[in-house]
Amino acid sequence: MNVRLSYTTSTDNHPLIEETIGTYFDKIVNRFPDHEALVVRHQLRQGKPIRLTYIELQRRVDDCAKAMLELGVGHGERVGIWAPNCVEWCVLQLATAKIGAILASFNPVCQGPELAYMLRQSRCNVLITAEGFMGNNFNEILSELIPELTECSTLLNSKAFPELQYIVTLGKTSPLGMMKWSDLLKMAAKTSAEKLNLRAQQLTNLDPINIQYTSGTTGLPKGATLSHRNILNNAYFVTRNMGFSPTDRLVVPVSMHHCIGLVLGFLGSIAHGATMIFSGEFFAPLTVLKAVHEERATVLYGVPTMFIAELNHPRFDEFDLTCLRTGLIAGSLCHSDLMTVIIDKMHMREIQIGYGMTETSPVSLQTSFDDPIDKRIYTVGRIQPHLESKIIASDGQTVLRGDAGELCTRGYSVMLGYWEDPAGTSDIIDADGWIHSGDLAVMDDGGYVSIAGRCKDMIIRGGENIYPREIEDLFHTHPDVFDVQVTGVPSERYGEEVVVWIIVKEGKQLTAQEIKDYCKHKISDYKIPRYVKFVDQFPLTATGKVQKFKLKNLVGECPIKDRFFLKK
Repeated sequence: MNVRLSYTTSTDNHPLIEETIGTYFDKIVNRFPDHEALVVRHQLRQGKPIRLTYIELQRRVDDCAKAMLELGVGHGERVGIWAPNCVEWCVLQLATAKIGAILASFNPVCQGPELAYMLRQSRCNVLITAEGFMGNNFNEILSELIPELTECSTLLNSKAFPELQYIVTLGKTSPLGMMKWSDLLKMAAKTSAEKLNLRAQQLTNLDPINIQYTSGTTGLPKGATLSHRNILNNAYFVTRNMGFSPTDRLVVPVSMHHCIGLVLGFLGSIAHGATMIFSGEFFAPLTVLKAVHEERATVLYGVPTMFIAELNHPRFDEFDLTCLRTGLIAGSLCHSDLMTVIIDKMHMREIQIGYGMTETSPVSLQTSFDDPIDKRIYTVGRIQPHLESKIIASDGQTVLRGDAGELCTRGYSVMLGYWEDPAGTSDIIDADGWIHSGDLAVMDDGGYVSIAGRCKDMIIRGGENIYPREIEDLFHTHPDVFDVQVTGVPSERYGEEVVVWIIVKEGKQLTAQEIKDYCKHKISDYKIPRYVKFVDQFPLTATGKVQKFKLKNLVGECPIKDRFFLKK
């Protein structure tokens, strides 16, 4: 193949892991039985954060797995979890893997209609649920969705969700129709270890193990179905690239319903016998800073908005972060100035960027700690081991290096498909096994990839292609700009015009004209935003991704003379 084409592949001396998550976990336990596996700072035992060694975690996992077998959960049946980060989530992830059930992860901030959609779409058989989260009363929501709850003991008979048999609550009390988590675990005594081992022998690493619902930045979530092979290998190779060892202590502020928390965080730590630390039930910058300081963490994960919030916290300087060695920024695009500040102020000299999507388990491209600093700051790195990437034009042809196009990935990390959605699957995975990201990217001669934005986010003004990322990066250099997003708005004259949405730093003031003046002689005139909108916050998903489609929905139609207004 022409080396000038935007195609690259990567092999590795270490082969892919060809075993199930349960088998791999047990081997890690045998190697590091007394090493601290999990720290959950917001769940207390005798007034102190819960701390589990690998052998203690394994005992809880096996009890949960045996209880699930006693409950009648079959190979390939779906077990849903609707809860914030907690010990039970980690236990359930490994327990379902051990019995070949599929864990369907539901966003803890989702509302009743969203939950109903995912329960039906996944055809969930068992639901594990918290009592509530962020002001939402989960018990009340479930009672509204399933009125039959008050008419049964624990075995359900729901018209709306005919396949849902049991709801297990993590709360201290069990409402009518629900089973307590502690009562579920008592059922483990009725099932032998031999029965659990027999089930394990029936599994393969190609079996589906997770339904990860996409974050919904563009509409209704889809259930990316991932196998043991998908997520175990991605967890291993991403953290291997970060130099993980049993001495590492990782703080994860990202929700476990997201691939960053579940795969790169929890499974990534287990893959090397390291320690994973939940800083809190949900993301709060102060709890993250405290966790790093008090637990002497060596690794910190997050999406860009999380790092921005941590760096700008008024108590930031109170905490000693010199213990940090590395970390991972993923989930959405990271501007270069943020990377520079993280390296400088948070002492994360080996900080890396991971790029991917839920549908690729999730990371397919990653920087390395020994990459030149400009590559670590301005690119998302190179292709992961045992994967291929290419950048294509709209006609499907691979573009030359340096030219923009859509980024595609192929290899072990590509999902099995969207759960029970063959049409949706074929829309994103082509006949040759390439998954199409929908992201605009450029590959340089060294195989490093830069992301310009979403294909559909590209703005076409008067025939000129404008990539929002370029303009956003410019405004991130403005000393008074806290955060920025760029979208397009229809224009009768030019087809589209550029809109910049700006959050100003606290105590600062800016005008639209000052924003436009800042662009002069830095970018071409046609890229200078026509409209400037100052906002207090951006609409975000639970994992911190900006929902640009909601910003666009705020924009009204543009009548003649390109006047601009917001919907009331």
